[in-house]
Amino acid sequence: MASSKLKYLSLGVLVCQTTSLVLIMRYSRTIQGDGPRYLASSAVVVAEVMKILTCVLLVFKEHSYSVRALNSVLRQEIVHKPIETLKLAIPSGIYTLQNNLLYVALSNLDAATYQVTYQLKILTTALFSVSMLGRRLGVYQWLSLLILMAGVALVQWPSDSPDSAEKEVEPPGSQLVGVAAVLVACCSSGFAGVYFEKILKESKQSVWVRNIQLGLFGLVFGLMGMLAYDGQRVSESGMFQGYNTVTWTVVALQALGGLVIAAVIKYADNILKGFATSLSIILSTLISYFWLQDFDPTGVFFLGAVLVIVATFLYGYEGKPSPNPSRA
Repeated sequence: MASSKLKYLSLGVLVCQTTSLVLIMRYSRTIQGDGPRYLASSAVVVAEVMKILTCVLLVFKEHSYSVRALNSVLRQEIVHKPIETLKLAIPSGIYTLQNNLLYVALSNLDAATYQVTYQLKILTTALFSVSMLGRRLGVYQWLSLLILMAGVALVQWPSDSPDSAEKEVEPPGSQLVGVAAVLVACCSSGFAGVYFEKILKESKQSVWVRNIQLGLFGLVFGLMGMLAYDGQRVSESGMFQGYNTVTWTVVALQALGGLVIAAVIKYADNILKGFATSLSIILSTLISYFWLQDFDPTGVFFLGAVLVIVATFLYGYEGKPSPNPSRA
């Protein structure tokens, strides 16, 4: 019962976090400020630092706030187990690439196009779950994935209004760059998520220790990427150039997202995580209509919303454990 509550609590937090992150990240990449715009590579690095510090505090709490116990755990699980630690280098590098690609995508695509395209990660996650974890998906589960994809596409289907036509003033290359970034991020998200799930469920280590290991590699890869692509600008104006309240909010939400996703993977699975993310698209669309007032809902939107809800319940029904204990 407690495990079920943790599963749905983590999914609910993930919906709120994903919705807020997409809206605020898009806003932060399009707002016109007085100074230079913040560096996406820098934001990725700072988010990794926040995630590492948060996980260290959580491990500290798990061991009754004992500095000696914390030091012992970190040494035993990270320093004295180099092979286990190195296993996290692969998903960490992929996650770092993915985080940078999402900034690229939201700098070149509108929120609707971005969110629709990014839902391809649900399909890639399902395929990697079948191939890497040996997970069996029933006919209804595959059908739910197809219904979900159709529903999300309908919810975010762009309207052919005069206002949207006037907004199409971006250079022709930006759309291609944005779509390419999302497609690569979808593939990397599916593989890295399932790989990390496999490691978590085969290990008795704390999920927070695993995230420290993941964050350490992510910090190294992030610093390498920042110096390679933005080294000159960092040396001229520092890595915190363009930072403001909105930027720090984006960084904090991105750091929180990694921890929430880890909890979802621990207590649920990657495909269910994808459905929570899809539901967040509906929520963000509603916020855009009632708060930002930049979206006019149509009949197609409501049809898509119904399809997403139906797909969610369909997958949940198929995902229930079989009463036959002989089947794992």
